Amino acid sequence: MITMNEQVATFRKRLKSRLDPMRYEHSLSVSYICIALAMRYGCDIGKAELAGLLHDCAKRYTDNELIARCEKHKIPLTAAERRAPAVIHAKYGAWMAKHRFGIIDEEILSAIACHTTGKPGMSTLDKILYIADYIEPRRDKASNLAQMRSLAFQDLDQTMYEILAGTLDYLAKKGSSIDPVTQETYQYFKYCVENTDKTHMT
Repeated sequence: MITMNEQVATFRKRLKSRLDPMRYEHSLSVSYICIALAMRYGCDIGKAELAGLLHDCAKRYTDNELIARCEKHKIPLTAAERRAPAVIHAKYGAWMAKHRFGIIDEEILSAIACHTTGKPGMSTLDKILYIADYIEPRRDKASNLAQMRSLAFQDLDQTMYEILAGTLDYLAKKGSSIDPVTQETYQYFKYCVENTDKTHMT
C-alpha cells in the first residue's frame, strides 16, 4: 500500500511537469502553510497538505478551456462563474483531484472546490486552504498581508471575514464581476464575527 509520503512525492512530480514554475512553487508554499495551520487548529495534517498541494491543479488551463472541460464532464457552471471565469479552476480542480489524482476524501475535495469563492458554513479544512492561499509567503500584493499572516494563527473566522472584506473592496474598485457566493460567504462570516463579539461581551 502506498504511503502518504510516497503519494505526496508522486503528486509533486506530476504537478511540477504540468504547472508553470511559479504556480508549482505557489502550490508547495500553500501546502506548507496548510500544514502549519492544521497543526495549530487540530485539523488532519495529511488532508491539509494534499488540499494545498492540489488546489491549483487546474491552473494549467485557460478560462475558455476550463469552461469547455466543465461542459464536457457535465460540471454545472453558474452564469456568475461564466462572467468571472477566474474562479472556475477551483471547481474543475476538485474534479481533477478526484478523477485524475484519485482523491476520494470529500473534505479535501470540498476545500479545493471552494478555495476561490469560499462558501457559507465552511469546514476547518475549507477555511485553512482559503486562508493559506491568501497568506502564503510568495504572495506580496495585498496591503494587509502582515496582519492576516498573524491573525490566521489566532482566529480563522476573523481572518476569513477580513480577507473577504478586502477582496470584495478590491473587486468593487476594479469594477470586476463578483461571484454571489463570495458575497454570501462574506455575509456569513460577518454574522459569525459580530455574534462572537457579542457573546464575548455578555
